[in-house]
Amino acid sequence: MQNSPKRFTITAALPYTNGPVHIGHLAGVYVPADIYSRFQRLQGNDVAFVCGSDEHGVPITIKAKKEGITPQQVVDKYHAIIKESFQEFGITFDNYSRTSEKIHHDTASNFFKKLYDDGKFIEQTTEQFYDQEANQFLADRFIIGTCPKCGFVESYGDQCESCGTSHNATDLINPKSSITGNTPALKETKHWFLPLDQYESWLKEWIVKGHKKDWKSNVYGQCKSWIDDGLRPRAVTRDLDWGIPVPIEGADNKVLYVWFDAPIGYISATKEWAENIGKDWEPYWKDEDTKMLHFIGKDNIVFHCIIFPSMLKAEGSFILPENVPANEFLNLEGNKISTSKNWAVWLHEYLLDFPNQQDVLRYVLTANAPETKDNDFTWADFQARNNNELVAIFGNFINRVVVLTNKYYNGIVPKPPSLSEVDLKILSELKAYPNVIESSLERYRFREAQAELMNVARLGNKYLADEEPWKKIKTDEERTKAIMYVSIQIAEALAILSEPFLPFTSTKLKTMLCHSELNSESTWKDVSTKDVLIPSSHRIGKGELLFSKIEDKKVQQQLDKLEATKKENTVINKNPEPQKQTIQFDDFSKLDMRVGTILEAKKMAKTKKLLILKVDTGIDVRTIVSGIAESFSPEEVVGKKVTVLVNLAPRALRGVDSEGMILMTETPDGKLVFLNPDDEKVYNGAPIS
Repeated sequence: MQNSPKRFTITAALPYTNGPVHIGHLAGVYVPADIYSRFQRLQGNDVAFVCGSDEHGVPITIKAKKEGITPQQVVDKYHAIIKESFQEFGITFDNYSRTSEKIHHDTASNFFKKLYDDGKFIEQTTEQFYDQEANQFLADRFIIGTCPKCGFVESYGDQCESCGTSHNATDLINPKSSITGNTPALKETKHWFLPLDQYESWLKEWIVKGHKKDWKSNVYGQCKSWIDDGLRPRAVTRDLDWGIPVPIEGADNKVLYVWFDAPIGYISATKEWAENIGKDWEPYWKDEDTKMLHFIGKDNIVFHCIIFPSMLKAEGSFILPENVPANEFLNLEGNKISTSKNWAVWLHEYLLDFPNQQDVLRYVLTANAPETKDNDFTWADFQARNNNELVAIFGNFINRVVVLTNKYYNGIVPKPPSLSEVDLKILSELKAYPNVIESSLERYRFREAQAELMNVARLGNKYLADEEPWKKIKTDEERTKAIMYVSIQIAEALAILSEPFLPFTSTKLKTMLCHSELNSESTWKDVSTKDVLIPSSHRIGKGELLFSKIEDKKVQQQLDKLEATKKENTVINKNPEPQKQTIQFDDFSKLDMRVGTILEAKKMAKTKKLLILKVDTGIDVRTIVSGIAESFSPEEVVGKKVTVLVNLAPRALRGVDSEGMILMTETPDGKLVFLNPDDEKVYNGAPIS
């Protein structure tokens, strides 16, 4: 246990206000951050848990274009939905702000000016993508192309959503404008860059040589990979009309890059909170005794571990994060959650469909949290965990204890004449759980911590099943008093220890146990140190169900909703894409497409999507790297005839030179298929025209 109160600054990734929050966001960021914040408050620590709506990202302008409204209307709409959903779900932010607030604009502008005045930026005129038809420079999210790292064909200009790699738009293969579908041109523009290369040795000292052993392996590994690959200057301004204007002369029509602006939102949210309650914000960001933590998803690792720390280092007066416990992704019913395809369980809709069942979703998302690998949420698992664990274990124990105490003793906790060895052993085991749960939480193992909480309920259930007070009451009333006394202590421990994980349940249980009537409520520490948590003669309330069974009908309704979404997406996918920009015959004649046969195939190490293929093209046998490993095993593709673009310039992918491209297409349901020559008599090397 901690010896003295500590100060914590805990941040949760700012959600984009281009849509509501879904279960992937909750499992990856907000539930674990809330569990940790609640736990630290229970320890008596000083916690500032902050977040807010990120309202300046390009996804907002994309959403505005789609809906035919202004960006401000978009952010106002979704900020309200997100904030209300968080509140109803029990996420205990000390402040949930928004980056459109004046305090944030001022904080971000002053931060930029401080670095600018200190000569921390490089001013460069570079070539950036420009859509001539749309008559505008293209921000990162308005450019889509093939990821140079993993080969994913729909990577954004700043980051690949498939492998999580961050890059510059000019690194993309076959870039296209998402506005018009055209291939963008390069045009000169002036911007300000943070020279990350100048912080490379410091970052290596801080992360790699300092070896953040308590950082998750995915976080440490991604940081090390970035540093080992060599860092380059990163633009912190953009040619856009939506965002915080660059606060210096000569920067007309330019705004701060959202990934410069957004993390400063943590600082401005802390300032706003401190002003509202009359505190000084600076210790939470500038005192070395403060422990700062960033809860994020894996796609934000580079921004929180490389770019933002470099910004703080450049400014010079801020502390650095002690840990960045990033989670992997949560899938839904076997498929990647997609906001654009509406393949998600939206929080605000869940709260309507399952009223007063916030803790069920919190429990399931924590039990299945993607802490070390991507995990899958299914409605069948949701139902099973509720019915077989929350109802049958936790709820069953509490119901028995409260009902029997009221039945036998009119709700008054009995005084045991003596405690048996079994009783003392149970109470001794109970005292160990706070330290066990705390150990897991301090290592950010929330699944493990919650499992230990459920073991407390299992301990109680087994104790009751072994001691059978409903039988003992007929033969040994004194022994029954001891059993029910011990059971009440376990129930009280559950009321306290469940608060970070199941806050609504904890409140309901405390009400049943009539906490307000106690002289002093027990604390987390008391569970591990006190022999008595609820004294004899205390009267508890009447019983009510903590959890209710979820019936098949409720689950089927959710599955039907997803099935309807799948059908809608299939119809959408059947609609052909618009014709691309007209080309001349000479352009087409430059493409050399041949029939080939795959001779060998193997997975590329440390990737999910890439296969390394040996292909007989008729003119040679060459190596081609193809991003099809999630759709086909190496064994499935050997011997297949395929269409190969053979005169594509070689390109290195993960250190392997790929000498061509296998041409593929997708079925309406998103399944990859080969463009196979049907006639088996077609020979390798036969041209396709």
